[in-house]
Amino acid sequence: MQKAIYNKNDLRIFVRDMISGKIKTLEFYLNFTLEASREVKKTSKYDSIREEMQDEIYHLDKQMANLKNMQEQMKKVLNSDSEHAKLGSLVITNKARFYISVSLGEFFFEGDRFYAISPESPMAQKIMGMKAGEEFTLNKIHQKIIEVL
Repeated sequence: MQKAIYNKNDLRIFVRDMISGKIKTLEFYLNFTLEASREVKKTSKYDSIREEMQDEIYHLDKQMANLKNMQEQMKKVLNSDSEHAKLGSLVITNKARFYISVSLGEFFFEGDRFYAISPESPMAQKIMGMKAGEEFTLNKIHQKIIEVL
């Protein structure tokens, strides 16, 4: 993995904006589905369609709650420097780049692949408190921490 310089504040803003974008997209789908459900005729012939739409609305509401929760969690992610991995740290290993923040998964920032992971995730639990030069194994994959930002 090539050495690159990352601005953690830019990374934090990028992740926060990704969450906001997902919320806006989900709001659109939710409003569209709600509007469509109102237009379905109120006869027994359309009961199954209305039921499917209600299920979809329920799932969209759950996703929205999760995204709003992530948005709140991002407010706790600070950009303080530390040589030990903690909430808000960018941990670069010989295999991947982990941003300990929220459970957003894989994303690309400045052309590089990152993983936004929750502090409760097994990976974060394994690396929190560690510093550059330390090694660990998770799921039979051995990694060495190159840098903690």
